Amino acid sequence: MSLIVRREPLNEFMSIFNASLPRIFNGVEPVNGGWKPGVDIREDRNSIVLEADLPGVKPEDFKLSIENNKLTLSGERKLEKESKGENFHRVERSYGNFSRTFTLPSTVNVDEAKAEFSGGVLRVTLPKREEARSREIKIDVVEKK
Repeated sequence: MSLIVRREPLNEFMSIFNASLPRIFNGVEPVNGGWKPGVDIREDRNSIVLEADLPGVKPEDFKLSIENNKLTLSGERKLEKESKGENFHRVERSYGNFSRTFTLPSTVNVDEAKAEFSGGVLRVTLPKREEARSREIKIDVVEKK
């Protein structure tokens, strides 16, 4: 009699991977290297606005740059641990270095870019060049005689 066993290679890989994660960090199982801040990008007639969620990140722990029409947000979210005899039993929030790069359209005026950081949200406003802004064109209706 033959026995058919269904294998799930992805599940097998994940169980091996999870078993090999470092377990020694004051009782913490950290998740490093996989964190990327969530980003929303919206556009209106005059600008493109990028909003990035950076909870728990201090302004001095990230940087924003524009070079060759690429906007890069990079930094680190650090695990703030105090040594008052406390041991974490579980850490589910991600920590570590992050980097996000976005290619900007040529319609953006990078010299006028503005950024503000409030309540853990970074808002970058990228105004469009005047010539790139949409305009309404008046249509004259001409009657045939």
